Amino acid sequence: MTRPELTLTADEARRIALRAQGLLGAPDRRSGVRGVLRSLGAVQLDTISVLARTHELVPYARLGAVGREAVEDAYWHGDRSFEYWSHAACVLPIEEWPLFAFRRRAFRERGHRWHRLSDRDASTALVRKRLTAEGPLTTADLGGGRAGGEWWDWTETKIAVEWLLDTGEVVCTRRTGWKRVYDLAERAVPADLFHDDLDDAACIRRLVAQAGAALGVATRADLADYHRLKGVQVDAALPESGLVPVEVSGWDRPAYADPSALALPPRGRHRTTLLSPFDSLIWDRKRTERIFDFTHRLEAYVPRGKRVHGYFTMPLLAGGRLVGRVDPAREGSTLVARQLSLRTPREVPRLAEALREAAGWVGCDGVRVEKCSPEAVRAPLEAELA
Repeated sequence: MTRPELTLTADEARRIALRAQGLLGAPDRRSGVRGVLRSLGAVQLDTISVLARTHELVPYARLGAVGREAVEDAYWHGDRSFEYWSHAACVLPIEEWPLFAFRRRAFRERGHRWHRLSDRDASTALVRKRLTAEGPLTTADLGGGRAGGEWWDWTETKIAVEWLLDTGEVVCTRRTGWKRVYDLAERAVPADLFHDDLDDAACIRRLVAQAGAALGVATRADLADYHRLKGVQVDAALPESGLVPVEVSGWDRPAYADPSALALPPRGRHRTTLLSPFDSLIWDRKRTERIFDFTHRLEAYVPRGKRVHGYFTMPLLAGGRLVGRVDPAREGSTLVARQLSLRTPREVPRLAEALREAAGWVGCDGVRVEKCSPEAVRAPLEAELA
């Protein structure tokens, strides 16, 4: 590794990361949701919906109360994006289709996913024939997804269409009723992007560069985690990625920065907002602890009695720091803070601001607070909300 010529303070690294993620400085409202997607490079999808689904919460955190229909339109209208395996199942800008050729090839070489087809040729041929003749279809249109009662017990058709998605013959460019709508990739992906011409090294180099730009400053592990690459892949890509080595005070690993993130001082207005636990600012738990000194875990799959902070706890971002948590719910037209905590009572006005904005965004006209930690924040918080 080249010896870093620049040393950043931990505070500078934190603000660079916030700006790279679109959470410091004036929001780019002209580019809107589409601009957020292009800048982040990936927006995670998840089935859980409390206030909203996470792919809606991510642009909301950066742009404010953008219309939820506008969010869906920006993702799924026309040939603007596609769904594929990145950090997890993610919405990706359609321009990134060529960059995932390495992953499609890896699936083909592996020859199967965790489900296996009893007759792959026949099953995939049937799916291709249906899509060719009938146009975009959901799993239900194709005959159903489950062979039995359990979610993992898939039908042969479901396995076949997901295999074709993995390997790039089929693409998901929108969802309806939270169901993937599948189409032939040759029909759905713009002609100039529909190719696997980039070799693996070129794909990974460009994904590492994109991750570096989206993170601002990152360790090798951070870069690998963003699109779920291997460490050795990142190592091979770094010399030609355009990222520059830097040292960050307090970090025990070498770091790399996007040159454009270093060109301008990271200043501007901080967003005050609740973050989805799947937001790319915090989806890497070790990075979150390193940058924000904040430990966060999703407890949705933890038994109720063992949860510490709640089912879908959303960190509170205020002043460029993570200063609290809220486990939200909706009851009719009321946003309910089932459980909340603050690091310091002086953040009460910001928490009230975040709760009011979130309530208005999802169509609620009031906020009710249940459990508080510390309990002393209840009275001033309720006064602020009133």
